[in-house]
Amino acid sequence: TLGCRSARTPIALYSQRPALRRRLGRSSPSASFPDSKLRNKLHSVASQSSATMRGAAWALCTAHVATALLAPPSPAPKLTQRKAVLTVGTPLNWPDALDRLAYVREHGIDQFVEMWRRSQTLTRDDDLLWGDEVEYAVLRVTDEQAKISLRGPEIRDALATKEEAHSYRTEGCAWHPEYGRWMVEGTPSRPYGGYAADLLRVERNMRLRRRRLLSELDSDEICPTLVTFPGFGVGDFCEGCAELQVNGPVAQSASVPDSVIHPHPRFATLTKNIRARRGGENVRARPPRFMDKNTPPGSSFIEGLDAMAYGMGACCVQVTFQARDSTEARYCYDQLAALAPVMLALTAASPCWRGVLAATDARWDIISASVDDRTPAEDGRGVSDKDDRLAGSGVRQLPRSRYSSISRYAFECDGPAGQVRRFCDVDAPIDENAYAKLKSAGVDEALSRHVAHLFVRDPLVLFEGLIEEVDDKSATDHFDNLQSTNWNTVRLKPPTGLGVGGIDSNPAEREPGWRTEFRPMEVQLTDFENAAFSVFTVLVTRVILAFDLSLYVPLSRVDANMRRAQRMDAATSEKFYFRRQLAPNEVSEAQKFVNCCGGDDDDVFEEMTCLEIIDGKGDYFPGLAPLAYAYLDHIGCDGDTLARLSTYIELVRKKASGEAVTGASWIRTFITEHPEYAQDSVVSPKIARDLAVAAHDVGLGLRPAPELTGGQVIKPITRSGAWDTRLSADKIPTKEERRELLARYAKRGPFRGAQE
Repeated sequence: TLGCRSARTPIALYSQRPALRRRLGRSSPSASFPDSKLRNKLHSVASQSSATMRGAAWALCTAHVATALLAPPSPAPKLTQRKAVLTVGTPLNWPDALDRLAYVREHGIDQFVEMWRRSQTLTRDDDLLWGDEVEYAVLRVTDEQAKISLRGPEIRDALATKEEAHSYRTEGCAWHPEYGRWMVEGTPSRPYGGYAADLLRVERNMRLRRRRLLSELDSDEICPTLVTFPGFGVGDFCEGCAELQVNGPVAQSASVPDSVIHPHPRFATLTKNIRARRGGENVRARPPRFMDKNTPPGSSFIEGLDAMAYGMGACCVQVTFQARDSTEARYCYDQLAALAPVMLALTAASPCWRGVLAATDARWDIISASVDDRTPAEDGRGVSDKDDRLAGSGVRQLPRSRYSSISRYAFECDGPAGQVRRFCDVDAPIDENAYAKLKSAGVDEALSRHVAHLFVRDPLVLFEGLIEEVDDKSATDHFDNLQSTNWNTVRLKPPTGLGVGGIDSNPAEREPGWRTEFRPMEVQLTDFENAAFSVFTVLVTRVILAFDLSLYVPLSRVDANMRRAQRMDAATSEKFYFRRQLAPNEVSEAQKFVNCCGGDDDDVFEEMTCLEIIDGKGDYFPGLAPLAYAYLDHIGCDGDTLARLSTYIELVRKKASGEAVTGASWIRTFITEHPEYAQDSVVSPKIARDLAVAAHDVGLGLRPAPELTGGQVIKPITRSGAWDTRLSADKIPTKEERRELLARYAKRGPFRGAQE
């Protein structure tokens, strides 16, 4: 090995510095060490030999970290003040659900209060457990065309059956339904833990998922990790179901048949009820069209995206972390919300929709429009009749869709009044009754407003027999109903259920604690890329906690960053508002909150490129990649693990610098260089087919794409070895089979393997 430390080095370091312990309400000596030790560690990292890492560049970046974190900033800032299992049952149509919406909203708050009270009576000190979710598209391919294959539920069921038979294995996969009938979602069967070695499990498990999914496909099916299939919604684009007529009763789409929706009744009901709540109007997304040399004039937008499937059929990769307690989960929620646009830009991989190249690279606004259930009065597009059964009577102004960036930070700073709150500068209406109930129950201001903002929406899917029948003292169904249909860049997830928990409970029996789900990233073509971004996100959360960092910027700037992140080549051409000084000042007690959330605007943040955010800027901003390296050195990560993790960190840096292209750039180049492309922004069925096959082959390591992976070679993935082979003692069924098998090997030369 390159190092002598164990690969089981714990990465779950929390709140190492006193300022963050104050902010997170901790003072335990076991969870901290003196600032002088951290200072010495950083200087040691900066001066150590760089032979095991990136040569001189490693020494420079660690020195940069030490300088930026330990030296006073210049200029000095001025002082200013579960993933839920799908419910089985009969869903209610919108007219039948209307009279019961208020009950669910009211009792959803009651359930949260009950959960909150119980969680406050328990001293939680949960380990870092985390996981990722990757979504796959299943396509059927001929020589001339690719179509979505509607065998997703069948494939998922087959995979789940085999996984159960292989449950004795330490490493396995879990498979979940998704909105699209052509989609499958895969996760690790058990969470990753809080050790450096667990970071290496991620790519291995992702490769295992792809191998096992591949093993269940028909010979003419493929499973590329494309955000969206470019041919979706164009002509005859789906296969595998008898009923493929458009303008069906659920979506009423002119281009997408209802049969593409997963058959679980929740998904169709969600689609119908969103349309019904909008006043019977179809959803509508209109991404700007890429204007090429021969693009017809007057066609500035891509039209016809009139169904929820266009957005909810977009594949992504998500990461969820368990925090030690609610305070830490809320702090990570806030910090990751500020980081979300940068990660969206770096992972952008969806430059074409409905057979047309777009002038954008990412999916976010498409999904936002595809699930927008606001009435005309709520979003300002028209006038609506007042209906007191709806939240806000259906006429309260709602400035954004249910699918959006966050509207409020959730952390309650213990600094002077107005500190974190001053950055909540976007319109975020709340349900006043919910807010009053939360405050009277003792929930703090920030969390009360966070939850009350979720409840300005209506529940969209209610199940018969699961409304008044739900016990608020033992279940959280109604809270989860609203929580799970507020789709933001980050989601704060309370404990699942109201049962076992607390520091004295058996960890094996303990229910999941407070978690933060990071949702902006687009799925990448290779498991190496998906693992790199997932691992990098985990490392950033550890860096934030260990070095006591703050990424707070005004939410209006986060919204601006989200808009910029979706533009073409945003990873290398756009600038993002980002906090210029991350670490707390070594100053008096009176000034300790300046870096957390104070300072004049010009001192708090500035515009930076992705490369500056990742690699650092000047002598005052260290960069997230150097911080990650310094953190790994600090925890004593062993050399072998560090060597692999460095390839992940370097890929993120290369995406930011342009040394490695984004998925969107690779797809755009493939399309525009295809022999059939006519420079008219149209992606023909043949181009879409060839792109899907190429993306599939890149994911399997059969087609080199060093421009995507930063030079990393992807080891080929095949069906072989997807499942264990049982040493069966069962008798070979017939004499003919035994005779043929024996004859095949009786007269042979030296055995050269199964290909003989």
